[in-house]
Amino acid sequence: MKNKRLLILDDEPDILEFLSYHFRKEGYEVMTAENALDCLRKADIFAPNLIIADIRMSGMNGLEMCRELKTKDSLKAIPVMFLTADSDEYLALSAFESGGSGYMNKPIKLNLLSNKVSELIHDEMDD
Repeated sequence: MKNKRLLILDDEPDILEFLSYHFRKEGYEVMTAENALDCLRKADIFAPNLIIADIRMSGMNGLEMCRELKTKDSLKAIPVMFLTADSDEYLALSAFESGGSGYMNKPIKLNLLSNKVSELIHDEMDD
C-alpha cells in the first residue's frame, strides 16, 4: 500500500502540532499549513490523500481554499475534511457545497476524526 499523506490546514499552531503528532503516530506522512494559500501550494507539491482544514481563518478561509482546490485538475480529487469551532448548520451545508467530503465540530474527538480520515483516504485510494 502506498503511503498515506495528510495535509493539515489550521491557523492555530497548537492544533497543527496536536493533529500532526496524532496522525504521525498512526503512520501517516503529515505536512501542515497555517494559511490557505500555503495549503494550496503544498497540496500541489505534497499530493496528499486528504486535507484536514479549519474553516474560520483570516485571509482566505477553508471554504474558499476548497473551492479553489476543486478548480485545479491536478488537485480536485483530493478530499477535504473540515473542522470548525462553529456549530452553524448553514456553515456545514456551505462546507459540502464548496466541495468538502466531511465536516466535524471542535473540540476534536480524535477517535471520530481518525475513523473519518481513514474512511475518506480508503475511498480516495480505491479510486
